[in-house]
Amino acid sequence: MFSKSKNTERIDSESREQYEYARKRIAQKKGLMRHFVFFLAGSILFIVLDAVLKMGHEILMPDWFVWAIIIWVFFLIIHLFNVFITNKFMGKEWEDRQLEKLKAKQEVRFAELKKQALNEVVVKENKIAKEQEALKDMTKGDVPKISEAKKNNPNQLPE
Repeated sequence: MFSKSKNTERIDSESREQYEYARKRIAQKKGLMRHFVFFLAGSILFIVLDAVLKMGHEILMPDWFVWAIIIWVFFLIIHLFNVFITNKFMGKEWEDRQLEKLKAKQEVRFAELKKQALNEVVVKENKIAKEQEALKDMTKGDVPKISEAKKNNPNQLPE
């Protein structure tokens, strides 16, 4: 009654994600529009430089502005393609699916590593237990021999 429900928090995080996605898309479209405006201004500048002022004929070929504008149109089309086409196929849903796939792969790999580590620990524990058992077995029969050898010659090691 007085506490916030978890459902409200989820709606808030979802609306925040939608807001961030919308903000990102608006920034992409704004960048594309800015590119288009620069393209128009640059194209007009190229035409004025070549056709009206006859600049660039000595260094470049005649009608160089046509090639410059064609190359710029190519880059504008690539930008347009990235904003409208690629984003549709590789948009938010695609990113979420890829993220889930990577998470699943990481969980599987983590489980494999955990299993491998547990197997190594068990093998080491078994090895240590066997070594301790072997030492106990070896020292049980040698205790009287060691004490006799120490009585006769304390500086001599048992054979």
